[in-house]
Amino acid sequence: MRFLIAAISIAVFLVSGNAAFADKRVAFVVGNAAYKNVPQLPNPAIDSKAMARVLRNVGFDVVEGANLTRDAMTAKLLEFGKKSEGADVAVFFYAGHGIAVNGVNYLLPVDADLKSEMDVKLGAAINVDLTLDQTMSDAKVKLVFLDACRDNPFAAKIRSAKATRSVNVQTGLAEMKSGEGTLIAFATGPGQTALDGEAGTNSPFTRALVANIAQPGIEIQQAMTKVRAQVSDETSKGQLPWGHTNLTGNVYLNPVGAPAAATTDPSNAPALAASKQGSDVELEFWRSIRDSNKVEELNAYLTSYPNGTFKSIALARIAALQDGPSITTRNLSAGIDPATFTEEANQVSEDQIGLDKNQRRDVQRRLTGLGFDVKATGKFDDETRSVMRRWQAARGYPATGFLNKLQHKGLLSEIVSTRAASSEQADDEPARRRSSGGGGRRHYGGGSAGPPVGPGGLFGGMMGGLFGRR
Repeated sequence: MRFLIAAISIAVFLVSGNAAFADKRVAFVVGNAAYKNVPQLPNPAIDSKAMARVLRNVGFDVVEGANLTRDAMTAKLLEFGKKSEGADVAVFFYAGHGIAVNGVNYLLPVDADLKSEMDVKLGAAINVDLTLDQTMSDAKVKLVFLDACRDNPFAAKIRSAKATRSVNVQTGLAEMKSGEGTLIAFATGPGQTALDGEAGTNSPFTRALVANIAQPGIEIQQAMTKVRAQVSDETSKGQLPWGHTNLTGNVYLNPVGAPAAATTDPSNAPALAASKQGSDVELEFWRSIRDSNKVEELNAYLTSYPNGTFKSIALARIAALQDGPSITTRNLSAGIDPATFTEEANQVSEDQIGLDKNQRRDVQRRLTGLGFDVKATGKFDDETRSVMRRWQAARGYPATGFLNKLQHKGLLSEIVSTRAASSEQADDEPARRRSSGGGGRRHYGGGSAGPPVGPGGLFGGMMGGLFGRR
């Protein structure tokens, strides 16, 4: 009897899981950067790629494009419009140039050449209101993210053009209202401009979206509050995302870990589809980004699976990408002795350093601070050797799992010169007191006065003001 009950329970679970898979989730994701008639933008194509990957990993069928002309963009919109018919959740993401003319917002293809209001109105630009109405109106839940508030060079051209009537051209985008079941989010407030970010990375707004909207068990409006805070902090309050929402229920892009009441409420069913469940989903996610050279994609995995099976590998890859394994780059940025990249280490070379237990613990803490997680035991066991090999490989050093004086010096200078040193954990305190006599000073940089010890771990209506009207 117990076996029968268990079998029935498993069957019910599988049926409910398959029902979740059946929910229809579609997305339009485009980033335009390579403009032909004005200076190019550095990051929208990178932004769209990162967003597309995040959405695919939570079960969306993504219509994706980058650097699209007017005709190519129209074709993608037609494809998206067909796929979104009857969709439970539809997402619209655009990064690139946008413009507001007389209170109407337009998105700009890469071949746009706007010299007057007439150019805008006669089809050189994409009318946002019309586009959303034609492509998403049939979806139950509609989420719109517009990272299109850059400082637009077309605005000045249109203002200076001769016209028979007054034309109001805003630098940023104009305010928009959301219909029922819709959330609209802008990178910044109406009429303001948003930052594109450092070249080769994501814009502050997209980076915050990627980091927050697909977190397990996070409702979308809570996620957008986090987005607002992250962008504000990153830009020193220079940019504040804005938007408007008219959602009628809780929406989870990644419902894993969501409150049970929310995930079982039939009224929320359209928004609660999960792509897969458990380890199979994580494994598929990891396979999709394990060979990536994009930090934002590896961060997307860590965001979705903060305690995932491949966390240590992802952190190691991020550290390698940020610091760079190139000999030339390392020598220029950190003054590393070139011999560090060729001289192999072994047990003998490590013994010559003369590391005591506290210094070994410090090495382990520093490795952890760089994203190569290992327990600070003071013993270089097999786990530590494995972590050392990953760190060495990431830096371009001979990967032996042992240290020599040059590599040890490189590790110390890396922490001190480029990052805040890692902290000693609370359970290390008694050992430190014993070793220092209760009051000995610690020195940084590997000097003879003592082992370097670091002070902090590194990785260690309206929507709460975000979607209030200005």
